[in-house]
Amino acid sequence: MATYVVMINYTDKGIQTIKDSPNRFSKSKEEARSFGCEVKAFYLTMGACDIIEIIDAPDDESVAKLTLAVSAGGNVRTTTMRAFSEVEFQSIVNSLPV
Repeated sequence: MATYVVMINYTDKGIQTIKDSPNRFSKSKEEARSFGCEVKAFYLTMGACDIIEIIDAPDDESVAKLTLAVSAGGNVRTTTMRAFSEVEFQSIVNSLPV
């Protein structure tokens, strides 16, 4: 499984219905499982984004489907980054031709 950091911001619609957000998050965790993904961590944050999630997914396509499906509800916008573990980082660096 690959790891992804998903930065989430509420839209105007999402913040206007903030009280529904915990229920929407529960549903998004179920939706994640339907795409073969797992939400490993959830953080409400202060600063550039409102929420950060750590998601494990089998591939880029699965996490893309998930974030598009969740965003289609109109409550959030997402930015997704692939994250490499320390072991993966070491392997990448060790494989450099330099």
